[in-house]
Amino acid sequence: MELRQLEYFVAVAEERNFTRAAERVHISQSGVSAQIRQLERELGAELFERSARTVTLSVTGKAALEHARAALAAVGAVGQAVGEVTDLIRGRLTVGMVIGCTITPLFDALAGFHRAHPGVEISLLEDNSDRLIEAVRAGTTDLALIGAAGSTPEGLEALTIISERLVAVFPPDHPLADRPHLTLADLAAHPIACMPPGTGLRTVFDRACLARDVHPVIALEASAADAIADLTTRGLAVGILSESIATRYRDHLTASTIDDVELPGLLALIWKDPRNPAVRELLSHTRRAFARPTPL
Repeated sequence: MELRQLEYFVAVAEERNFTRAAERVHISQSGVSAQIRQLERELGAELFERSARTVTLSVTGKAALEHARAALAAVGAVGQAVGEVTDLIRGRLTVGMVIGCTITPLFDALAGFHRAHPGVEISLLEDNSDRLIEAVRAGTTDLALIGAAGSTPEGLEALTIISERLVAVFPPDHPLADRPHLTLADLAAHPIACMPPGTGLRTVFDRACLARDVHPVIALEASAADAIADLTTRGLAVGILSESIATRYRDHLTASTIDDVELPGLLALIWKDPRNPAVRELLSHTRRAFARPTPL
């Protein structure tokens, strides 16, 4: 039994005519007839009931048709899978990353992907989370690492890397440093150093303040956590960071939980087209790279 025989069998069954089936598979009618006869001999049963005008499936043919279709579909799927991997040999992949985030596992994933597919050109760009989300929606960026507030963007595929609460940080001699738990009202009496609008952490903070009708003074904005920590260390403001980021500076900054900021900050990978083989391959590398906990 050969695949071409199954293809001819399905064509005749669907066209109900040997001539039309032959035109569909681009060989002569006699060629189709000969292959169908050969298939029937191998199976030991007739697949069609032939008359002068019409060709209809026999009972045996009806039983065999869906299996023949499934076999052809399976062969097509194998070809598609091979084709997708082959497509990765060349091309371009645009990856976005939220500004100020030095995420080593993402770089590890990009390096692993590049080693596996050196013919794919990788472009890495930084921007705030809001603009990265729009770029993924528009299709100008294939995959992006973003910060988000509470949940990942609607209408996009997503992989959450980290979900954690916000904390306030200050030097050990700050008036709030001896309080392990604070409220937004406590912070409102002090200038705040925070990430700019459009970032996940800032969105979490702004939404919580709006919900509590608290209006802190955002005195300083910086996209990099190191800058916020540096400004805070110098006593210029109370810094707002995520729990895991704050642990980087625990040797010289004290962190306190903000009890009434319950919405978590997320670090997530987002993408639009799950059928894109390059994106799927990079995601495979990324999942492995982020197997260990990663700071937001």
